[in-house]
Amino acid sequence: MAGPVRQKYDALAAAGELQPDPAQIAVADRLDALAADLTEARPRGFFRRKASPPPQSLYIFGGVGRGKSLLMDMVFEAAPLPLEEKRRVHFHAFMQEVHAEAHRWRTMEPKDRARDGRYDKTAGDDPAPAIAGAVTGDARLLCFDEMQVTDIADAMILGRLFEAMLKRGVTFVATSNRPPRDLYKDGLNRQLFEPFIDMIETRFDVLELGGDLDYRRRCLEGRDAYYAPLTDAARAQMDAAWAQLTAGGRVAAETLLVQGRELVANRTALGAARFHFDELAAAELGPGDYLALAGRFHTFLVDEIPVMGPEKRNEAKRFVTFIDAIYEAHCNLVASAAAEPGALYRLGTGAFEFERTASRLAEMQTPAYRAQDHRISAGAASPAAAE
Repeated sequence: MAGPVRQKYDALAAAGELQPDPAQIAVADRLDALAADLTEARPRGFFRRKASPPPQSLYIFGGVGRGKSLLMDMVFEAAPLPLEEKRRVHFHAFMQEVHAEAHRWRTMEPKDRARDGRYDKTAGDDPAPAIAGAVTGDARLLCFDEMQVTDIADAMILGRLFEAMLKRGVTFVATSNRPPRDLYKDGLNRQLFEPFIDMIETRFDVLELGGDLDYRRRCLEGRDAYYAPLTDAARAQMDAAWAQLTAGGRVAAETLLVQGRELVANRTALGAARFHFDELAAAELGPGDYLALAGRFHTFLVDEIPVMGPEKRNEAKRFVTFIDAIYEAHCNLVASAAAEPGALYRLGTGAFEFERTASRLAEMQTPAYRAQDHRISAGAASPAAAE
Protein backbone atom coordinates (compact mmCIF):
# COMPACT_ATOMS: atom_id res chain seq x y z
CA MET A 1 0.00 0.00 0.00
CA ALA A 2 1.29 3.45 -0.90
CA GLY A 3 2.41 5.70 1.93
CA PRO A 4 0.96 9.16 2.69
CA VAL A 5 3.38 11.08 0.45
CA ARG A 6 2.65 8.89 -2.56
CA GLN A 7 -1.08 8.99 -1.81
CA LYS A 8 -1.03 12.80 -1.80
CA TYR A 9 1.04 12.84 -4.99
CA ASP A 10 -1.29 10.43 -6.77
CA ALA A 11 -4.32 12.46 -5.68
CA LEU A 12 -2.85 15.65 -7.16
CA ALA A 13 -2.03 13.81 -10.37
CA ALA A 14 -5.55 12.40 -10.59
CA ALA A 15 -6.97 15.89 -10.10
CA GLY A 16 -4.82 17.20 -12.95
CA GLU A 17 -2.87 19.53 -10.66
CA LEU A 18 0.45 17.97 -11.62
CA GLN A 19 1.77 15.76 -14.38
CA PRO A 20 2.95 12.33 -13.16
CA ASP A 21 6.72 12.14 -13.33
CA PRO A 22 8.71 8.91 -12.70
CA ALA A 23 11.57 10.79 -11.01
CA GLN A 24 9.18 12.53 -8.65
CA ILE A 25 7.37 9.27 -7.90
CA ALA A 26 10.68 7.61 -6.96
CA VAL A 27 11.49 10.44 -4.55
CA ALA A 28 7.95 10.32 -3.12
CA ASP A 29 8.36 6.61 -2.37
CA ARG A 30 11.72 7.26 -0.67
CA LEU A 31 10.14 10.00 1.43
CA ASP A 32 7.40 7.57 2.48
CA ALA A 33 10.13 5.20 3.67
CA LEU A 34 11.59 8.04 5.73
CA ALA A 35 8.19 8.81 7.26
CA ALA A 36 7.81 5.13 8.18
CA ASP A 37 11.29 5.10 9.72
CA LEU A 38 10.38 8.11 11.85
CA THR A 39 7.47 6.09 13.21
CA GLU A 40 9.84 3.31 14.27
CA ALA A 41 12.59 5.54 15.65
CA ARG A 42 11.98 6.91 19.12
CA PRO A 43 14.15 9.06 21.35
CA ARG A 44 15.07 7.97 24.87
CA GLY A 45 12.04 7.88 27.14
CA PHE A 46 9.47 6.26 24.85
CA PHE A 47 9.51 2.98 26.80
CA ARG A 48 13.11 2.39 25.71
CA ARG A 49 16.27 2.42 27.75
CA LYS A 50 18.26 3.75 24.82
CA ALA A 51 17.34 6.06 21.99
CA SER A 52 16.97 4.20 18.70
CA PRO A 53 19.05 5.56 15.81
CA PRO A 54 17.33 8.23 13.70
CA PRO A 55 16.47 7.53 10.07
CA GLN A 56 19.05 8.34 7.42
CA SER A 57 18.87 11.95 6.25
CA LEU A 58 18.09 12.86 2.64
CA TYR A 59 19.62 15.38 0.25
CA ILE A 60 17.46 15.95 -2.85
CA PHE A 61 18.91 17.98 -5.70
CA GLY A 62 17.73 18.93 -9.16
CA GLY A 63 16.97 21.84 -11.45
CA VAL A 64 14.67 24.76 -10.71
CA GLY A 65 10.98 23.91 -10.84
CA ARG A 66 11.42 20.14 -10.59
CA GLY A 67 9.06 19.78 -7.61
CA LYS A 68 11.58 19.47 -4.77
CA SER A 69 9.76 21.90 -2.48
CA LEU A 70 6.41 20.28 -3.22
CA LEU A 71 7.70 16.86 -2.20
CA MET A 72 9.33 18.31 0.91
CA ASP A 73 6.01 19.84 1.95
CA MET A 74 4.39 16.45 1.53
CA VAL A 75 6.84 14.61 3.77
CA PHE A 76 6.69 17.40 6.35
CA GLU A 77 2.92 16.99 6.56
CA ALA A 78 3.18 13.17 6.54
CA ALA A 79 5.88 12.86 9.18
CA PRO A 80 4.23 11.22 12.25
CA LEU A 81 5.60 13.75 14.72
CA PRO A 82 4.02 16.50 16.81
CA LEU A 83 4.59 19.97 15.38
CA GLU A 84 7.21 20.87 17.97
CA GLU A 85 9.33 17.92 16.78
CA LYS A 86 9.47 18.86 13.11
CA ARG A 87 10.36 22.06 11.34
CA ARG A 88 10.43 23.23 7.72
CA VAL A 89 12.56 26.31 7.04
CA HIS A 90 14.34 27.94 4.15
CA PHE A 91 18.04 27.17 4.52
CA HIS A 92 19.13 30.80 4.28
CA ALA A 93 16.70 31.83 7.02
CA PHE A 94 18.00 29.02 9.24
CA MET A 95 21.58 30.17 8.75
CA GLN A 96 20.56 33.68 9.76
CA GLU A 97 19.31 32.21 13.03
CA VAL A 98 22.55 30.26 13.44
CA HIS A 99 24.74 33.34 13.06
CA ALA A 100 22.54 35.39 15.37
CA GLU A 101 22.72 32.65 18.02
CA ALA A 102 26.50 32.29 17.56
CA HIS A 103 26.91 36.04 18.00
CA ARG A 104 24.82 35.94 21.17
CA TRP A 105 26.85 33.01 22.52
CA ARG A 106 30.17 34.75 21.83
CA THR A 107 29.14 37.97 23.54
CA MET A 108 27.89 36.28 26.70
CA GLU A 109 29.96 36.04 29.84
CA PRO A 110 31.12 32.44 30.53
CA LYS A 111 29.09 32.29 33.74
CA ASP A 112 25.95 33.33 31.82
CA ARG A 113 26.60 30.66 29.19
CA ALA A 114 26.89 28.06 31.91
CA ARG A 115 23.51 29.03 33.33
CA ASP A 116 21.79 29.02 29.92
CA GLY A 117 20.28 25.57 29.50
CA ARG A 118 20.07 25.89 25.72
CA TYR A 119 23.84 25.63 25.23
CA ASP A 120 26.07 22.55 25.32
CA LYS A 121 28.51 23.19 28.13
CA THR A 122 30.87 20.43 26.94
CA ALA A 123 31.62 22.14 23.62
CA GLY A 124 34.40 24.36 24.92
CA ASP A 125 35.10 27.50 22.92
CA ASP A 126 33.56 26.30 19.65
CA PRO A 127 30.17 27.96 19.07
CA ALA A 128 29.01 25.45 16.44
CA PRO A 129 28.40 22.45 18.73
CA ALA A 130 27.59 24.74 21.64
CA ILE A 131 24.57 26.28 19.92
CA ALA A 132 23.34 23.12 18.13
CA GLY A 133 20.67 22.47 20.74
CA ALA A 134 19.57 26.10 20.76
CA VAL A 135 18.94 26.23 17.01
CA THR A 136 17.46 22.72 16.87
CA GLY A 137 15.08 22.96 19.81
CA ASP A 138 12.91 19.87 20.13
CA ALA A 139 12.98 19.11 16.40
CA ARG A 140 13.72 15.55 15.34
CA LEU A 141 13.06 16.35 11.69
CA LEU A 142 14.49 19.44 10.01
CA CYS A 143 13.42 20.15 6.44
CA PHE A 144 15.74 22.62 4.70
CA ASP A 145 14.51 24.15 1.45
CA GLU A 146 17.02 25.42 -1.12
CA MET A 147 20.31 24.56 0.53
CA GLN A 148 23.00 26.68 -1.03
CA VAL A 149 26.25 28.01 0.36
CA THR A 150 27.66 31.27 -0.98
CA ASP A 151 28.82 32.94 2.23
CA ILE A 152 32.17 32.10 3.84
CA ALA A 153 30.66 32.55 7.32
CA ASP A 154 28.15 29.78 6.52
CA ALA A 155 30.82 27.57 4.98
CA MET A 156 33.08 27.73 8.01
CA ILE A 157 30.45 26.69 10.58
CA LEU A 158 28.32 24.15 8.72
CA GLY A 159 30.37 20.98 9.16
CA ARG A 160 30.72 21.24 12.94
CA LEU A 161 27.13 22.39 13.35
CA PHE A 162 25.63 19.51 11.35
CA GLU A 163 27.84 16.99 13.12
CA ALA A 164 26.51 18.23 16.46
CA MET A 165 22.89 18.18 15.26
CA LEU A 166 23.25 14.64 13.89
CA LYS A 167 24.60 13.54 17.28
CA ARG A 168 21.46 14.98 18.82
CA GLY A 169 19.40 12.55 16.68
CA VAL A 170 18.13 15.05 14.13
CA THR A 171 17.07 13.75 10.71
CA PHE A 172 17.40 16.14 7.78
CA VAL A 173 15.60 16.44 4.48
CA ALA A 174 17.35 19.06 2.36
CA THR A 175 16.66 20.28 -1.16
CA SER A 176 19.11 22.04 -3.41
CA ASN A 177 19.62 23.02 -7.03
CA ARG A 178 23.18 21.68 -6.79
CA PRO A 179 24.71 18.27 -6.10
CA PRO A 180 26.70 18.23 -2.85
CA ARG A 181 30.05 18.43 -4.64
CA ASP A 182 29.02 21.78 -6.20
CA LEU A 183 28.13 23.49 -2.91
CA TYR A 184 30.28 26.56 -2.23
CA LYS A 185 31.91 26.01 -5.62
CA ASP A 186 34.96 28.27 -6.14
CA GLY A 187 34.41 29.72 -2.66
CA LEU A 188 37.18 31.23 -0.56
CA ASN A 189 39.10 28.58 1.44
CA ARG A 190 36.83 25.93 -0.02
CA GLN A 191 39.15 23.16 1.19
CA LEU A 192 37.96 23.92 4.72
CA PHE A 193 34.38 23.28 3.58
CA GLU A 194 35.04 19.96 1.86
CA PRO A 195 34.65 17.84 5.04
CA PHE A 196 31.02 19.01 5.14
CA ILE A 197 30.55 17.82 1.55
CA ASP A 198 32.08 14.47 2.52
CA MET A 199 29.62 14.25 5.40
CA ILE A 200 26.65 14.83 3.10
CA GLU A 201 27.86 12.24 0.60
CA THR A 202 28.56 9.57 3.22
CA ARG A 203 25.87 10.14 5.85
CA PHE A 204 22.95 11.34 3.72
CA ASP A 205 21.01 9.49 1.06
CA VAL A 206 21.66 11.72 -1.98
CA LEU A 207 18.83 11.68 -4.53
CA GLU A 208 18.77 13.44 -7.89
CA LEU A 209 15.42 14.70 -9.11
CA GLY A 210 16.38 14.65 -12.77
CA GLY A 211 14.69 15.84 -15.94
CA ASP A 212 14.57 19.09 -17.86
CA LEU A 213 10.93 20.09 -17.33
CA ASP A 214 10.51 23.17 -15.16
CA TYR A 215 7.03 22.81 -13.66
CA ARG A 216 7.10 26.39 -12.37
CA ARG A 217 7.58 27.73 -15.90
CA ARG A 218 5.05 25.25 -17.22
CA CYS A 219 2.43 26.79 -14.95
CA LEU A 220 3.01 30.16 -16.62
CA GLU A 221 3.24 28.97 -20.21
CA GLY A 222 0.42 30.29 -22.35
CA ARG A 223 -0.92 32.32 -19.41
CA ASP A 224 -1.28 36.07 -19.35
CA ALA A 225 0.46 37.37 -16.27
CA TYR A 226 -0.64 41.00 -16.19
CA TYR A 227 -4.34 41.64 -15.71
CA ALA A 228 -5.77 45.13 -16.23
CA PRO A 229 -8.05 46.80 -15.35
CA LEU A 230 -9.07 45.63 -11.89
CA THR A 231 -12.19 43.61 -12.48
CA ASP A 232 -13.71 40.52 -10.93
CA ALA A 233 -12.28 38.57 -13.86
CA ALA A 234 -8.77 39.88 -13.10
CA ARG A 235 -9.11 38.88 -9.45
CA ALA A 236 -10.28 35.42 -10.48
CA GLN A 237 -7.29 35.07 -12.82
CA MET A 238 -4.92 35.99 -9.99
CA ASP A 239 -6.52 33.42 -7.70
CA ALA A 240 -6.30 30.78 -10.43
CA ALA A 241 -2.61 31.54 -11.04
CA TRP A 242 -1.85 31.30 -7.32
CA ALA A 243 -3.75 28.02 -7.02
CA GLN A 244 -1.85 26.53 -9.95
CA LEU A 245 1.58 27.73 -8.82
CA THR A 246 1.09 26.45 -5.27
CA ALA A 247 -0.89 23.27 -5.99
CA GLY A 248 -0.13 20.73 -3.29
CA GLY A 249 2.08 23.13 -1.35
CA ARG A 250 1.60 24.41 2.17
CA VAL A 251 0.65 28.10 2.15
CA ALA A 252 2.08 29.86 5.18
CA ALA A 253 3.66 33.08 6.38
CA GLU A 254 7.44 33.27 6.23
CA THR A 255 9.73 35.61 8.14
CA LEU A 256 13.02 36.86 6.70
CA LEU A 257 15.69 38.54 8.80
CA VAL A 258 16.97 41.65 7.01
CA GLN A 259 19.70 43.66 8.69
CA GLY A 260 18.43 42.66 12.11
CA ARG A 261 14.77 43.34 11.28
CA GLU A 262 11.98 40.88 10.58
CA LEU A 263 10.29 41.04 7.20
CA VAL A 264 7.11 38.96 7.00
CA ALA A 265 5.70 37.56 3.77
CA ASN A 266 2.19 36.54 4.77
CA ARG A 267 1.38 34.17 1.88
CA THR A 268 4.12 31.90 0.56
CA ALA A 269 4.35 28.39 -0.87
CA LEU A 270 6.79 26.45 -3.04
CA GLY A 271 9.08 29.42 -3.61
CA ALA A 272 6.26 31.79 -4.58
CA ALA A 273 4.94 34.74 -2.58
CA ARG A 274 1.77 36.79 -2.91
CA PHE A 275 1.42 40.41 -1.81
CA HIS A 276 -1.09 43.19 -2.07
CA PHE A 277 0.51 46.29 -3.59
CA ASP A 278 0.19 48.15 -0.28
CA GLU A 279 2.21 45.48 1.53
CA LEU A 280 5.14 46.18 -0.78
CA ALA A 281 4.88 49.88 -1.56
CA ALA A 282 2.86 51.57 1.19
CA ALA A 283 4.92 49.94 3.97
CA GLU A 284 8.27 51.47 4.89
CA LEU A 285 10.46 48.99 3.05
CA GLY A 286 13.83 49.67 1.47
CA PRO A 287 16.23 48.19 -1.08
CA GLY A 288 17.54 45.58 1.36
CA ASP A 289 14.03 44.27 1.95
CA TYR A 290 13.32 43.92 -1.76
CA LEU A 291 16.67 42.24 -2.39
CA ALA A 292 15.92 39.77 0.40
CA LEU A 293 12.55 38.95 -1.15
CA ALA A 294 14.06 38.60 -4.62
CA GLY A 295 16.68 36.24 -3.28
CA ARG A 296 14.18 34.08 -1.44
CA PHE A 297 11.27 33.73 -3.90
CA HIS A 298 11.34 32.90 -7.59
CA THR A 299 7.76 34.02 -8.37
CA PHE A 300 5.69 36.97 -7.10
CA LEU A 301 1.98 37.67 -7.35
CA VAL A 302 1.15 41.33 -6.73
CA ASP A 303 -2.50 42.28 -6.41
CA GLU A 304 -4.16 45.61 -7.24
CA ILE A 305 -1.40 47.91 -8.45
CA PRO A 306 -3.13 51.32 -8.59
CA VAL A 307 -2.73 54.25 -10.93
CA MET A 308 -0.52 56.62 -8.97
CA GLY A 309 -0.32 60.40 -8.98
CA PRO A 310 2.07 62.92 -7.40
CA GLU A 311 0.62 62.21 -3.94
CA LYS A 312 1.85 58.62 -4.21
CA ARG A 313 5.43 59.41 -5.24
CA ASN A 314 6.82 57.41 -2.30
CA GLU A 315 4.78 54.35 -3.22
CA ALA A 316 5.87 54.71 -6.85
CA LYS A 317 9.53 54.95 -5.82
CA ARG A 318 9.29 51.83 -3.64
CA PHE A 319 7.54 49.95 -6.43
CA VAL A 320 10.35 50.92 -8.84
CA THR A 321 12.90 49.55 -6.36
CA PHE A 322 10.93 46.33 -5.92
CA ILE A 323 10.64 45.75 -9.68
CA ASP A 324 14.36 46.48 -10.13
CA ALA A 325 15.22 43.88 -7.49
CA ILE A 326 13.07 41.09 -8.86
CA TYR A 327 13.98 41.91 -12.48
CA GLU A 328 17.72 41.65 -11.77
CA ALA A 329 17.10 38.36 -9.93
CA HIS A 330 15.08 37.01 -12.89
CA CYS A 331 11.99 36.43 -10.75
CA ASN A 332 8.61 35.80 -12.35
CA LEU A 333 5.80 38.29 -11.84
CA VAL A 334 2.03 37.87 -12.06
CA ALA A 335 0.12 41.08 -11.35
CA SER A 336 -3.26 42.74 -11.47
CA ALA A 337 -3.37 46.48 -12.03
CA ALA A 338 -5.71 49.39 -12.61
CA ALA A 339 -4.03 50.19 -15.95
CA GLU A 340 -1.40 49.02 -18.38
CA PRO A 341 2.24 49.53 -17.25
CA GLY A 342 2.78 52.76 -19.16
CA ALA A 343 -0.21 54.42 -17.51
CA LEU A 344 0.52 53.56 -13.88
CA TYR A 345 2.56 56.67 -12.96
CA ARG A 346 2.68 59.50 -15.47
CA LEU A 347 2.82 62.56 -13.23
CA GLY A 348 4.93 63.21 -10.17
CA THR A 349 8.51 63.06 -8.98
CA GLY A 350 10.27 60.14 -10.64
CA ALA A 351 7.68 59.73 -13.43
CA PHE A 352 10.44 59.78 -16.06
CA GLU A 353 12.35 57.02 -14.22
CA PHE A 354 9.14 55.02 -13.93
CA GLU A 355 9.13 54.61 -17.70
CA ARG A 356 11.94 52.05 -17.29
CA THR A 357 9.82 50.19 -14.74
CA ALA A 358 6.90 50.13 -17.18
CA SER A 359 9.22 48.71 -19.82
CA ARG A 360 10.44 46.03 -17.42
CA LEU A 361 6.88 45.11 -16.45
CA ALA A 362 6.16 44.47 -20.11
CA GLU A 363 9.39 42.53 -20.66
CA MET A 364 8.73 40.30 -17.66
CA GLN A 365 5.70 38.86 -19.46
CA THR A 366 7.74 37.60 -22.44
CA PRO A 367 8.82 33.96 -22.94
CA ALA A 368 12.46 35.07 -23.27
CA TYR A 369 12.42 36.64 -19.81
CA ARG A 370 10.62 33.70 -18.23
CA ALA A 371 13.19 31.29 -19.68
CA GLN A 372 15.90 32.75 -17.45
CA ASP A 373 16.90 30.98 -14.26
CA HIS A 374 16.27 32.64 -10.92
CA ARG A 375 19.47 34.39 -9.87
CA ILE A 376 20.20 34.71 -6.16
CA SER A 377 22.57 37.34 -4.86
CA ALA A 378 24.86 36.23 -2.05
CA GLY A 379 24.16 39.49 -0.26
CA ALA A 380 20.40 39.43 -0.67
CA ALA A 381 19.70 39.10 3.04
CA SER A 382 22.75 39.39 5.20
CA PRO A 383 22.86 37.19 8.29
CA ALA A 384 23.54 38.65 11.69
CA ALA A 385 27.19 39.34 12.26
CA ALA A 386 29.31 36.30 13.02
CA GLU A 387 32.58 37.07 14.71
